[in-house]
Amino acid sequence: MRGAKSPKSPEIRPTLSEKRFFLPSFRLSLDKLTEPQELIDAVASEVGIAKSAAGETIDAFLATVTNAVVKGDPVQLIGFGSFSTGARAARTGRNPKTGEALQIAASKTVKFTAGKGFKDAVNQ
Repeated sequence: MRGAKSPKSPEIRPTLSEKRFFLPSFRLSLDKLTEPQELIDAVASEVGIAKSAAGETIDAFLATVTNAVVKGDPVQLIGFGSFSTGARAARTGRNPKTGEALQIAASKTVKFTAGKGFKDAVNQ
């Protein structure tokens, strides 16, 4: 998340045996988050930890979610949402410039389904 820095190991193992995680109930007071550093700063000030620790925590969280979804495991963050993989079938498409038919290969995609708490917060 922060620049070119990569995790120390290619795979970070989750500390919980289940794939269900509970979100803390704190609310960040943010006007906008357009840069990764703004998220790191907001989390560090909200939790009261160093920015470097907040950055490492966010990086570890993202790596853990990514590793789980790459393996095909869904990740549920109760109150926030669920990350999972989906399959996109092969299909025939058209080149918009020439109108020529072309074959689009099958692929995997990442799905995010917003949870009830997240939906409720957005719709307030």
